[in-house]
Amino acid sequence: MLKSYNSKSDITKAYLQMHLSIILWGATAVLGKSINLSEGLLVWYRMIITTLSLFTFILITGKSFRVSSKQFMALFGIGVLLMVHWLFFYGAIKYSNVSITLSLFSSTTLFTALIEPVITDKKFNRVELLYSIMAIAGICIIFYSDTNSYTIGIVLAILAAFVGAFFNILNKNVVNEVSSDVVSFYELASGLLALTIFLPLYIHIFQPAQLVPTTQDWVLLFVLAVFCTHAPLVLSLNALRHLSAFTLNLSINLEPVYGIALAFIIFGENKRMGPGFFVGTALIMLSVVLHSYFSSKGKEAVLPEP
Repeated sequence: MLKSYNSKSDITKAYLQMHLSIILWGATAVLGKSINLSEGLLVWYRMIITTLSLFTFILITGKSFRVSSKQFMALFGIGVLLMVHWLFFYGAIKYSNVSITLSLFSSTTLFTALIEPVITDKKFNRVELLYSIMAIAGICIIFYSDTNSYTIGIVLAILAAFVGAFFNILNKNVVNEVSSDVVSFYELASGLLALTIFLPLYIHIFQPAQLVPTTQDWVLLFVLAVFCTHAPLVLSLNALRHLSAFTLNLSINLEPVYGIALAFIIFGENKRMGPGFFVGTALIMLSVVLHSYFSSKGKEAVLPEP
């Protein structure tokens, strides 16, 4: 439920920021598929560039880096979650493809609907659960119609969605107290520190073929880090000030629309997808359309009493 002090202009601006961030996020999967690095190194380089970008931006704008010790510890934990989420997300892309990963990533709505009432004061909403059930039904159709041995990628995509749900829910408690830029900086710096510590072990276990990006990879990493990470992170955190975590996560289901379209055009993935994929994806998208409809009415949807 939106808080009463949120004006109509604030909410409209929040929705615009949210959808712009989703469009930019929609390109991250395609860029991740195009970068010739393993998921661990891809995330590590991405976090380095984005952290430096945010640090420079905060210095230029004259904002303060100061946070309380309690806020720092919260941001550190959320940053580690973000890093793990990205590892699962890009691992899913490497083990399957962009279309499968982005479609299954929509299960974030299910996990948000189930988790948010448990760890926050928000009341359990049966309508949100209905949307989530629709999304998970689409996911099941995609999973059981898979004929390309994408099982590992499917599992990793669902794990990415599960961790991603925690990211937005926990951020809700921080963004109203600290600047969005500073929140993003500390979270990315924390995730970068944690990943750097474990990177030697990762390299030893997985033995990636390429450790240093090529020139093309550097260009793609820069675009990924600055335009598809820095910008949408800040935009989404600003939107989260006026929208619920569930609204943000459910709207992020639009990300597959942009990402899958790009994957079809660039990689020709539509030629390798069976009917089950399209049916499942359509069902997931239907939950987004229904939520958008009720949101446009400016009121909560209510299920009839049993």
